[in-house]
Amino acid sequence: MAARASAKGPVEPTWHSARPAPVVLIYGPEDVLGERAVERIAHLMRDSGTTPTVTRLDASSYHAGDLLAATSPSLFAEPGLVVVEGAESMTDAFLTDSLAYAAAPDPEVVVVIRHRGGVRGKKLLDSLRSTAVEYTCPAVTKDAELASFVASEFSRAGRRASASAVRALVDAVGADVAELAAASAQLMSDVDGAIDDAAVARYYGTRVNATGYAVADAAIAGDAVRAVSLARHAVETGTDPVPLIAALAVKLRTLVKVGAARGRGGVDARELGLAPWQVDRARKELVKWDANRLAQAIEATAQADADVKGASRAPQFVLERVVRTIAELAS
Repeated sequence: MAARASAKGPVEPTWHSARPAPVVLIYGPEDVLGERAVERIAHLMRDSGTTPTVTRLDASSYHAGDLLAATSPSLFAEPGLVVVEGAESMTDAFLTDSLAYAAAPDPEVVVVIRHRGGVRGKKLLDSLRSTAVEYTCPAVTKDAELASFVASEFSRAGRRASASAVRALVDAVGADVAELAAASAQLMSDVDGAIDDAAVARYYGTRVNATGYAVADAAIAGDAVRAVSLARHAVETGTDPVPLIAALAVKLRTLVKVGAARGRGGVDARELGLAPWQVDRARKELVKWDANRLAQAIEATAQADADVKGASRAPQFVLERVVRTIAELAS
């Protein structure tokens, strides 16, 4: 049976190891990972020499007898794969039928029950966790998890992608797993051979290069050359210096929040108003910073903000100056 975490730790994601079984529970809120688990089960069934007849049911609109009908053997059909969505909103009829079926499942049929979480159907969940196989697909929120997901998309399709290309794609698309899946599929469709930085830049270059957060990331990392280059590109493609400097300020405030919370003995992303991946990234970036240099960077950014909003006639120069200042402080 798939492993579950203890009450003291996070739920272990096991969707990537899903395999056929008479009854499978796929539990967790991340829809794309749930879909990947179902796809993997169907793929393994086909690899075993069968072409499963796939039936899909919706537990939220389920009627009594639907599961029995979907799992009943057919004289001519291949072994079946029954995928039940929406168990977190199940009807009473589904609860009754699924409990009865799970107690004596047909070994020739694979029934996959998808539950996204919540209290509805606890009786069924408790039963399945003692009799069925469970695979988890928890929400993907950490930066490392997003990169791991993108890497797995390329690997699943048998395509090679460099670590830096994976990183660039996450930076370009953001933390939406569905959008990352779509972007990965688009790259694999349009690019021959290995996926590298150049391929990501070609299709998502504007989104990667011309954003304030890309400029801020480079400056905070101490990469003055890249930060200035990105800043110039952003301005040349129509981005006003004001939001670019605002992004620097947001980035610095994040470092201060995480650094201060860490000094108090613990960091709670929710209390700080940050996503877990933002906290993880800030922790890594703080290795290059101390309180004194952070204060200097914040002062320089505040002055630059005032300058570009009216006190200076050369806003692009102000932007480049503050970017260089922050990069030098980081290095």
